[in-house]
Amino acid sequence: MKHLFSPLTALLLALTARAQAPAKPPTGDVFVDARGVLRWQNTRREVALFGVNYTAPFAYSYRALARQGLKHEDAIDQDVYHLSRLGLDAFRLHVWDIEITDTLGNLQPNDHLRLLDYLISKLKARGIKIILTPIAYWGNAYPEPTNTGRGFSSLYDKRAAYTNPRAIRAQENYLGQFLNHRNQYTGLLNRQDPDIIAYEVCNEPNYQLPLAPVLSFANRMVAAMRATGYAKPIFYNIAESPAVKDAILDANVQGVSFQWYPESLVSGHELKGNFLPYVDQYPLPYRGDKRFDTRAKMVYEFESADVLQPIMYPSMARSFRAAGFQWATQFAYDPLGIAFANTEYQTHYLNLAYTPAKALSMLIASRVFHAQPRGQAVPSYPADSVFGAALVSYRRQLSQWNAPGEFFYTGNTNDNPVKPAALRHVAGVGSSRVVQYGGSGAYFLDQLAPGVWRLEIMPDAVPVSDPFATVSLSKAVTRIVWNEQPLTLALADLGTDFQFSGLNDGNTASAQASGGQLLVRPGAYLLTKAGKDSRAWTAQSIVGPRRLGEFVAPPATAGAPQVRHLPVAQATAGQPLAITATVAGASPLDSVLLVAQHYYGPTRSLPMQPTPSHANTWAASVPAALTYPGLLRYWVVLKRAGQPALTFPGGQPGAPRDWDFAPVAAPWQVPLVAATAPLPLFTAALDRDAVEAKGLGEANWIDYPTTASGALALRLVANPPKAGSPAPAASPAAALRAYLGSKTAGRVVDLASFKELVFKAQSSQPGATRLRVVLVTRDAVAYEAAVPLPAAGGAVRVPLGALRPAPLLLTPRPYPGFLPLTYAAPGAPAFRLGEVEVLQIVLDQPAGLTEPLRVDVESVELQ
Repeated sequence: MKHLFSPLTALLLALTARAQAPAKPPTGDVFVDARGVLRWQNTRREVALFGVNYTAPFAYSYRALARQGLKHEDAIDQDVYHLSRLGLDAFRLHVWDIEITDTLGNLQPNDHLRLLDYLISKLKARGIKIILTPIAYWGNAYPEPTNTGRGFSSLYDKRAAYTNPRAIRAQENYLGQFLNHRNQYTGLLNRQDPDIIAYEVCNEPNYQLPLAPVLSFANRMVAAMRATGYAKPIFYNIAESPAVKDAILDANVQGVSFQWYPESLVSGHELKGNFLPYVDQYPLPYRGDKRFDTRAKMVYEFESADVLQPIMYPSMARSFRAAGFQWATQFAYDPLGIAFANTEYQTHYLNLAYTPAKALSMLIASRVFHAQPRGQAVPSYPADSVFGAALVSYRRQLSQWNAPGEFFYTGNTNDNPVKPAALRHVAGVGSSRVVQYGGSGAYFLDQLAPGVWRLEIMPDAVPVSDPFATVSLSKAVTRIVWNEQPLTLALADLGTDFQFSGLNDGNTASAQASGGQLLVRPGAYLLTKAGKDSRAWTAQSIVGPRRLGEFVAPPATAGAPQVRHLPVAQATAGQPLAITATVAGASPLDSVLLVAQHYYGPTRSLPMQPTPSHANTWAASVPAALTYPGLLRYWVVLKRAGQPALTFPGGQPGAPRDWDFAPVAAPWQVPLVAATAPLPLFTAALDRDAVEAKGLGEANWIDYPTTASGALALRLVANPPKAGSPAPAASPAAALRAYLGSKTAGRVVDLASFKELVFKAQSSQPGATRLRVVLVTRDAVAYEAAVPLPAAGGAVRVPLGALRPAPLLLTPRPYPGFLPLTYAAPGAPAFRLGEVEVLQIVLDQPAGLTEPLRVDVESVELQ
C-alpha cells in the first residue's frame, strides 16, 4: 500500500496534526458569512458539529418507553450521557408538531413539549449544540397503524401544507409561538437559547412546479420566524424536491439541508457486503450556482440503513467534509430502554449498549468530521481507506482512530498506537496492543492524571436475531449479558500492579492487578498506579461534562439462553466443516456441544470451544470422517451446571442422544456434496427474503410469480415510458443483488474448478432484452457479462471467461437520487471466483419499448 498512499503525504500530515480531541465548541450564536461558511460569532471560527437525531419525547419512542414502565426523564438522562460519552456535539430533531399543536397552530403545553424542554436542558449541560426543525408534517403512528396527534398536520398533508391558506396560517402561527416558547427548565426562549444555533423550517417538504407558490411559502415561514426577533441562521431542505430547487435558492434563508441514505431504506434484513463505494463521495448538485455556494450546508439526517458493519460512519463523515458540510446528524439514535428490540425505526439501529462497535464508529466519525478541513478533497476508494488518523477496512471490519493522544477502534486490532506514551484516551471493542478484553461490550479509558485513569466497561451485547427484520417489543434482537471478563492493560504510566476500585453506585470492587491483568464486571472504575495517592479522585469528581461515578448500562436480559447460527448452503464432502454459533445467556460454568449425524446415520458429540477473538461465540470442526456425501444434521447443546441441558434450534430441554428426545424444531442441516456438484447462487423459491431486488425508476418493479412449470421466479419488469414522457436514457431498469457468503463458504476448496454460470430464465421479449450478470469481489471490483435469453427460455450458459471488468451498480439505489448510481474501481485484477461475494442480475431499459418487458429468473448456479 506504500506506493498507493505516498502522493497523499501532505494531506495525511495535515489531517494528523489536527487529529486531537475536538475543542469544546464555543458558547454563543452563529452566523453565515458572505462565502456561505457557518461561523461562531465570538471567535469567527468555522462551525463543525457531528451527532444524532433522537426522538424520546415524541411519537413511538414516547409510547414505547411508557409501555416498558420507564420514566421519560430517566431515559433522556441515560441516552444523553451516552451521546456525550461518544464525543458527539450535535443534536437535531424534527419536532412532531402534530403532538404539540391544535389545528390552528396554537402551541399546546403538554408532556411532549415539557420533555423536549427537558431534553434541551440536558443536551446543553453536556455541551451538545442543537438545530431544531419545528415542522415535521408526520403523523405520530409509525411503526404502529393509527395516528393520535390532533395538530394541524392531522388535517393537511405535505402538498396542502404549502398551498392551503388555512394550513399556511396555522404554520405561521405555530412557528411564532414555538420560537417564543420559554423552556421551563432553562428559563430561555427558544429563539434566544445560544445552544440552539439554528433552525430548519420544515422536514422533507414535498413540492411541485410551479416555483412561485413554493417561494412564497418559504418566505412566509421565514418571515414568521423573523417576526419574533429571531436573528440566527435558518436552513431549508433542498434535497427532497429538486424540481423546485430554484425557489429554495431564491428564498430568504441562510442555509440548505441534505440527507444521505446510501443503500436506500427498509430492506427487511441485514445488508452484507462491501458498501464503502456507496459512501465514497457526496457530489453536491448545485455547486457553482452563487445562490447555493453562499449558503451554509448541513446534513440533517444520514444513515447506512440495514447495515451493522462498524465502518460506514467514518467514511460518510469524510465525504461530508469533502463536500463542505459543517453539520451532520445521524438518524436516529435508539433510546436505551427500547433498543433491545429495535422497534423505533426498523431500518436504523444505533445504541452504545446494544450496537457497541457501530457506536464506537460514531466516536471515530466525529473525530474525522472535526479534524478534516471543510472542502478538503480526498482520493476515491480504496485509496481513501486511510485518511489522517483514521483507518477504515472492510476486510478487517475495523474503523480505527490512531492519534498521538487517542486510540479508538471498533474491533480487534494489532496496530500499534502512534505514540503509546502520549495516550490520554482509549476506547474500543475487542482487543488491541493496549487492552486485551474478553467481552463484547464497549470500554473507555481516560487519563485523569499521570498514573490515574478512569475505566468504564459496558456489558456484553450478544446479537440473537436480525435487527432489520420484522421487530416487536416482545422479541429481543440483542441480549445484554453481565459477566466477569478478563482484562489486561498495557499503559506505561499505570504499571502492571495498579490498584482498581469501583466508582459507580453499588460498585464496591477493589483489587490489585497482577501482570496488568484482572477480572472485571461492567461498571466505572478508578485505576491508580501502585503507591499513587488517589484520594483527590472520587465518584463525585467532575471531569469535563461527566461525573466520574456516572455509569449507565441496561440490566442483563432475562429469559432462557439463546443460540444464533446460520448454516452454510452446501459443504464439500470429505472436508472438515467448521461450525460457529453465538450463545447468549451461558454462564462461565456451562459447556457447549455440537451433536452431528447423517440422516439415519451415526451420531457424534463434539465439544465446541469459545473463540478468543469473538466473545460469546463457540466453534467446532466436524471431521472429514463424518462429512461423507449426504445430509449432515446437527444441534447445539448447552450443558448447564446443575440444570437440564438445552438443545438448539428450539431451546428444548434434553439432548438429541437422550432416548426420549422428541425434537420440537428441525435440526440445522447442510448438504454434503461432491466437489464437482453445481453450486446454487440464487434460487427464487429459497432466497427471496434474503436478497435485494428493486425496480430502478418509478415505472419499473419486481415480483415473484410462478412459471409455467410451477416454479417460483424473480420477475424483473421494465415498462415503456408514460405517454408524453421522453424515452428514458439507457440505464438499469431493475436489478437483483444477492450476498453469497453462506452460499460459497462451505465450497471454498471447489471454487477454482467452476467454469460457467447457468441461468434458468425466460423473457417476454427476448429480442429486446438486455440482461447482465455481475460478480462483485470483496474489494468492490465488478465483472460482468451479457446473458442472452433464447426465445424458448430454458437454461442459459455464461462462461466465467466471458466476464469483463465493469462499473459496479450501486443497488439498493442511494438516496437522494442525484447521487452516483455506479462506482468504477481504479483497477481490476484478474478475475478470481474465490474473491467474489455478491451476485447482481441487471435488466437494462431497452430503447423503443412499447409494452412491459418481463424477465423471470428461477435460478443461477455455478457449474
